Amino acid sequence: MFYDAVRNDHGFANDPFKALVAPRPVGWISTLSETGTANLAPYSYFNAFSQGPHYVAFGSGDYKDTIRNVEATREFAVNLVSFALRQDMNRSSAGVASHVDEFELAGIEKAPCQFIKVPRVAKSPACLECRLHQIMELPDDEGQVANWLVVGRVIGIHIDDQFIESGRVNTAAMNLVARLGYSEYATVTEAWRMRRPE
Repeated sequence: MFYDAVRNDHGFANDPFKALVAPRPVGWISTLSETGTANLAPYSYFNAFSQGPHYVAFGSGDYKDTIRNVEATREFAVNLVSFALRQDMNRSSAGVASHVDEFELAGIEKAPCQFIKVPRVAKSPACLECRLHQIMELPDDEGQVANWLVVGRVIGIHIDDQFIESGRVNTAAMNLVARLGYSEYATVTEAWRMRRPE
């Protein structure tokens, strides 16, 4: 099949786009409000975009507390989600008022970051401390801002020591959660290697 992605005339009950661009790592973004309230929310439009220096980005379909907090403080942390943390991650996605701390709401233990004031998820297998590089507005066909893209420079990285083996990170052992389409997720449990041709 083929369909016009601007008109989005696929004919399905649900848009298949997210099911095609998959699996996508889940960026569990923690921020602080100007008044010091912690915010924690999962974003499946997330990925890494450069090796050195390190930049990551996440997209938001609404102007949420996360975007507001990053604009105000210019900091955020990306916590990776393991299979063991999947229910905590899901609980933190609830739509709640700005004054609600999602760490407390979901019963998630905080840990301090090194370079930023934002707390991180203590049991996350890895966390990326980020400073804001740019927030881009992504307009719709009428020119109205419908989405935001947040690009951050990674300035600090936490890795749980149990996943470091012989000087390498055992990514598969982290059992990281990835987003598919609809309400479907996948878990990374196996890694295989393929070398580039010389």
